[in-house]
Amino acid sequence: MITLPQKLLVMEGYNPAGITSLAQAGATQAAILYKRMLSLYVDEAQIEIAEISGDEAPNIDIHKYGGVCWTGSNLFFSAADNVVQRHIDRCREFFAAGIPQIGSCWGAQLAAVAAGGKCELNPKGREFGIARKILLNDAGKNHPMFAGKRSVFDGMVSHADIVTELPASATLLGGNIFAPVQALDVRLGQGSFWAFQYHPEYDLSEIAALALVRQDGLIEQGSFKDRAAVQEFVKDMNDLQQDISRSDLMWKWGIDEDLLDEQYRTLEIKNWLTHFFAERE
Repeated sequence: MITLPQKLLVMEGYNPAGITSLAQAGATQAAILYKRMLSLYVDEAQIEIAEISGDEAPNIDIHKYGGVCWTGSNLFFSAADNVVQRHIDRCREFFAAGIPQIGSCWGAQLAAVAAGGKCELNPKGREFGIARKILLNDAGKNHPMFAGKRSVFDGMVSHADIVTELPASATLLGGNIFAPVQALDVRLGQGSFWAFQYHPEYDLSEIAALALVRQDGLIEQGSFKDRAAVQEFVKDMNDLQQDISRSDLMWKWGIDEDLLDEQYRTLEIKNWLTHFFAERE
C-alpha cells in the first residue's frame, strides 16, 4: 500500500439527479467507484468524498488534502451553468494551492477549461463503451502517468463533450480517432492535473449499467440498433465480468486484458499515487 501524508479527496462530479439515475440502473455512484479504485493502492480510511454538485456547495478545507481526484459527471461544459462554474472555481483553488489533481472524463475536460482551454459537444456523438486504440504520443510514452502502459490501448468510455482547445499550459499525451484529446497533463500555478478522457475506474458491469442509463441517446445516434441490442450488450458485459475466461465474449466484443486486468486498467492511478506520494509502507 502507498502511504499518504494527507488524505485524498474525491470530488463527486454527478449532480443529485445524475446520482439517482445511476442507482436506478444498478450503477455505482461515481465517487464511491473512484474510492473503490483508489483503495486498491491506499488505505480506504484515507479517502474522503465531497458532493459538490447540489444546490449548496459544501465547505471544504482544501489544505486537509494531499491530492484530489475528479470523477466523471452528467454535467456538460457545452451547457455550462452555476454548478459547472463551481467545479471550475474549485479546481483552480487546488491548482493555486499546489495540490496534485487527477481525473477521468469530466476531469479531463475540467482540467482543460480551468486552465483556459475549451470543450464542446463532439459532432461525432457520444463515445461509449470502449475507447478504441488510444495512442500515446512521444510525450505520453515518456510521461510517468503511463509508466508500464503500452503505447496503444483501449479504455472504458462514455462522453459527449470533448476538449477542443488545449490551454497553453497543457501537454497532450494521447488521443484516438473519436476524441483527439484522450490524455493530458495540465500545469497551472504550482499545481498539476493528470487527466484522461476514459474511465479506468469502470469495469464491464459498470459500463453495462451505464448503457441502460444512456440507451435512448445511444440508439438515436446509432451506437445500438434498438433496445434488444442494448440488452444483449448489457448481458454480455455482465457475463464476461463474472467470468473473464469467456474467450467467446472477448472475441465478440474485442475485449482483452486492457479492460479485464484491473491492475493494468488502473495503472494511471497507481502511477499518480506513486509519483506524488512515493513513500511506501
